[in-house]
Amino acid sequence: MLYPIALRAHTVSVGYPEPVSKSAEENEVKIAVSSVARTRTLLREKGYALSSRRSYEQNIVLDLADGSVRASGRLLRVRTVGKKIICTYKGVEIPGPHRRREEREFEASDLTACLALFAGLGFIPSWRYEKYRTEFQREGEPGVLMLDETPIGTFLELEGPARWLDQTAKDLGFSKNDYIFLSYARLYSQWCAEDEKPMSDMVFEAKK
Repeated sequence: MLYPIALRAHTVSVGYPEPVSKSAEENEVKIAVSSVARTRTLLREKGYALSSRRSYEQNIVLDLADGSVRASGRLLRVRTVGKKIICTYKGVEIPGPHRRREEREFEASDLTACLALFAGLGFIPSWRYEKYRTEFQREGEPGVLMLDETPIGTFLELEGPARWLDQTAKDLGFSKNDYIFLSYARLYSQWCAEDEKPMSDMVFEAKK
């Protein structure tokens, strides 16, 4: 004899994180400086201490085959600093007195696997740039100063709250007229155009 069996559906709840309403934002400006040594001396005199030693960085910018990520003003980048691998997404710029936009980052453990994963989604290397970066901070302050040595010159990058950016730049002897809001890709594009050179990767051999 067959007996009826009562079946009851069970709902499985998957613990995906809830969307975050407030985006993480990057707020920064660049300032061109003429000398690494003089800039280091200036920062030391102003009370800034070394927070991250001079490190070589390789940056791989990823894009879709049609270049639509860059065309939209966004950025997808994989950066290597020593053994550290950092994946970064930057959104479109938010209007304002500084270079401000959404920024999301996470670390990966394997560069080859990381690039292969992005390639599987259609994101392939479109541009590469190198630099040496040294970071400085002053105790009790919310921002960071980054001294970038690149194939096209040296730049001091200030990142932090808006009021801190302006106060810090002024304290270091710079004005808002010194602010640079361009990315390294656009700066390099201008540099190539001025020298009538084709746009290529921004690597130190290119300067030679």
